[in-house]
Amino acid sequence: MKKRTIATILTGLLITAALTGCGAAKGTEKAETTEKDLLASIQDAGVIKVGTEGTYAPYTFHNDEGDLVGYDVEVAQAVAKKLGVKAEFVETKWDSIIAGLDAKRFDIIVNQVGITEERQQKYSFSTPYTYTKGALIVAASNKDIKSFEDLAGKKSAQSLTSNWGKSAESYGAELVGTDGFNQSIDLVLAGRADATINDNLTFYDYVTQKPDADVKIAALSEESSENAILIRQGNDTLVKAIDDALAELAEEGTLKEISNKYFSVDVSVKQ
Repeated sequence: MKKRTIATILTGLLITAALTGCGAAKGTEKAETTEKDLLASIQDAGVIKVGTEGTYAPYTFHNDEGDLVGYDVEVAQAVAKKLGVKAEFVETKWDSIIAGLDAKRFDIIVNQVGITEERQQKYSFSTPYTYTKGALIVAASNKDIKSFEDLAGKKSAQSLTSNWGKSAESYGAELVGTDGFNQSIDLVLAGRADATINDNLTFYDYVTQKPDADVKIAALSEESSENAILIRQGNDTLVKAIDDALAELAEEGTLKEISNKYFSVDVSVKQ
């Protein structure tokens, strides 16, 4: 009797353990499927939630009418259209935007997120849709500065704490402190500085707004920085769909058209 009781108990425990294991496996499978099916969830809802700053012109900002506009905004809208949904923007400060993605406040981030090894360990990236380079900017009449090396002994107008300021110093330039790019350009135009370094897209935006500005790019850095759409890991179907959408937009010339609108040059391809 005792042996039969023990055997019965053991059998019951084994059955319970098996059922529990199956339940855990199903629960795990469900959790994985939910994350992997984010694309399906987005398409079912008809909306993809996009994290963006809304204060970063010309990429994502509000125009005089208060509408959210910009290069990144239009790229996100074009991608959403390819996915068969609408883009719903969630404006978030840069300092907390990636945390917002982690918390699933939105599905993707479209805000000039640079592709780095550190981020690639934690997140997925789309194919790049923006390529930037460091630009050495001088007055149009300047014939002395043709390369970054020519900055040695020259004055470069820079924000003193910026990476661009450090770059100028590394080439032997004397820094003239400014509050930002526009002031740096003003000093160059006034002859109080010989040059300034910034990213080429900032320069393209400036000359788009002020086409008569008497400035030019003397040199570009050899390496490009790549920016892409940031996505939580585990959503390969969504990543592929976004990559396919970007490829179609590039082939159709839509990315080039959006880029020319804001920069007067195609920044969606390597230069």
